[in-house]
Amino acid sequence: MGLVQDQAMDVEASDYPATAGPAVHDLPSLDQAVTECRACPRLVRWREETALAKRASFRDCTYWARPVPGYGPGGARIAIVGLAPAAHGGNRTGRIFTGDRSGDWLYAAMDRVGLANQPTSVSINDGLRLIDTRVMAAVRCAPPANKPTPEERDRCAPWMARELGLLPGLRVIVVLGQFGWNALWPVLAGMSYVIPRPRPRFGHGAQVLVEHPDRGLLQVLGCYHVSQQNTFTGVLTETMLDSVLRTARELAAGLDAGAGTSEQAH
Repeated sequence: MGLVQDQAMDVEASDYPATAGPAVHDLPSLDQAVTECRACPRLVRWREETALAKRASFRDCTYWARPVPGYGPGGARIAIVGLAPAAHGGNRTGRIFTGDRSGDWLYAAMDRVGLANQPTSVSINDGLRLIDTRVMAAVRCAPPANKPTPEERDRCAPWMARELGLLPGLRVIVVLGQFGWNALWPVLAGMSYVIPRPRPRFGHGAQVLVEHPDRGLLQVLGCYHVSQQNTFTGVLTETMLDSVLRTARELAAGLDAGAGTSEQAH
């Protein structure tokens, strides 16, 4: 039985993420709570309408049409934060960055640098395993035009805060794009990380080191988003993406010397 049924929480309440997030104490429970969320009416309508209309190439597919939880092992030292699920990607398959061109780019790069066991991510049952890495989105529902509102971003933030908090070995966060970058800093501040002032500016290859009184050092890396707009135009190349992910892996090892690599099928 899920968290909502156990505690009679209103999944349509605007404060559901803020209420449910702190109430869970492990990643499976968090993932379940996330998938039940209906706190943003505009996003609920869009994700469900998209599942009914479908794209012609997916007309025989049953869409997930719910919030998409994070993916990867609880022992991960690296987190990758994206924007939101794609309408015909994660919103269809039920797994973040799965079934769309952005995911093709991300997981192929992760495979090249040793953070995934395979270069493809086409369905939730395709055997993909992430190595030492957990992938999540700043907003958990597919938004119209791929543009969540600031209010939707902030309402969803408690999910990311709780997910990061449930990664005890976290040492590096790679943020894909400006939106995720802006969403992350209030979350880290709320978790009691000491954030530089003024707030760090986004840029590809940006590196910011922050510290938590109990959790220690955390390195935040900026990376251009793996959107088709960026990859088709050469704003982001395979070499650029690989470099950021290799840096993340090296920094995680350096900040947590001696820790073993975590690998888990999720």
